[in-house]
Amino acid sequence: MRVWVFHNSGTKSMDAAHALSKKLQAAGFQVSPARPEVVITVGGDGTLLSAFHRYNASLDSIRFVGVHTGHLGFYTDWRDYELDELVTALKADNGQRIGYPLLDVKVTYADDSTGHYVALNEATLKRVTGTMKTDVMISGNFFESFRGDGLCISTPTGSTGYAKSAGGAVLHPRLEALQMTEIASINNRVYRTLSSPIIIAPDEWVTLKPVPGINYTMTVDQFSMSDRPVKAISYRIASERIYFAKYRHMHFWDRVEDAFIGAKK
Repeated sequence: MRVWVFHNSGTKSMDAAHALSKKLQAAGFQVSPARPEVVITVGGDGTLLSAFHRYNASLDSIRFVGVHTGHLGFYTDWRDYELDELVTALKADNGQRIGYPLLDVKVTYADDSTGHYVALNEATLKRVTGTMKTDVMISGNFFESFRGDGLCISTPTGSTGYAKSAGGAVLHPRLEALQMTEIASINNRVYRTLSSPIIIAPDEWVTLKPVPGINYTMTVDQFSMSDRPVKAISYRIASERIYFAKYRHMHFWDRVEDAFIGAKK
């Protein structure tokens, strides 16, 4: 099996990654960044996010495993003191995996050129220096004219991040759905929005058509773009999926409880 260990720049993560690489090589694994079958990230959820975007052209042939060097994250099943157990699990691997939906983002710029992105967590359209104004279309039909700071479109796995902070619901990652959450919407006698998170069905899509001539900031996960005027952005469930090697994948609601409540401690 070809395995690659992807880590962040933290000292603890680098030490754990080096130790894990040595253990994998001693166990007979080929440790290489070229065409890996399993990518093991060492760090946190942000590290896994970076690895996802590095290998997003080969998602169908890669399974991810997360090792956390801090608090347990939503994408990490192993701790840095469990490296021997992880190597043992990899040696018994039979290709088992669990897949979660991703967000497909297609942008049409003002000059009619296009861009295509895939997000693991969420994508947003915002205006930092003033009110964002955009028409919202659902499956090609006009839904509302939004006024406010911005809109966040999230995947189920991303629903515990920015979307939750903006008042969105927490979705189980097995749901094939997207969520649109308003960011500080304006609601008065002139401007009205639903002012509630919206769950989008698997066969539907959301299109934003912002007022032209204004600079907007578009984000896709941790990447931010504001240098090109946007004509329209469409969001839907991607044809690609992210796959995790399922050795002892932690129950999703246990992750939520541990991250936000902590009553079991």
